[in-house]
Amino acid sequence: MSFYDISVTTIRGQEQGMDEYKGQVLLIVNTATKCGFAPQFKGLQKLHDNYKDQGFQVLGFPSSQFMNQELSEDSQIAEACELNHGVSFPLFSKIDVNGKNAHPLFQHLSSEAPGALGIKQIKWNFTKFLIDRDGRVVKRFAPTDTPESIEKHVRQLLEQ
Repeated sequence: MSFYDISVTTIRGQEQGMDEYKGQVLLIVNTATKCGFAPQFKGLQKLHDNYKDQGFQVLGFPSSQFMNQELSEDSQIAEACELNHGVSFPLFSKIDVNGKNAHPLFQHLSSEAPGALGIKQIKWNFTKFLIDRDGRVVKRFAPTDTPESIEKHVRQLLEQ
């Protein structure tokens, strides 16, 4: 299965194929509005705004798998992201990123770009995956990697 064969559900409940993002550079992030890393939403939004006209998008995938740090309803998540963090980049329905119920997107991302010591499991909220214009997973970033530290990698892919 390729990256572009995967379907996801938007935060508004609509099915969408990742093939809608063909030709774009993507930063896919598992998010949580009540996480200590939630201030990264502002940096992610800034990245999105600075490079969206060059073919870049941030895609946020809320998950509650780490200490239940996400709100229960998609509508609450969308509202919190918009009101508290100014998020306008695409958000998707809350998913599992690990385990037997992990969404196929995160199964794919984790297997294509394992973390430290080759571990595929997502360790925490705000793990980030950078995808090139051909749908290849180029790099995995830890939750502690800030959007500002990732910007140079985004620029490199956009210049290719």
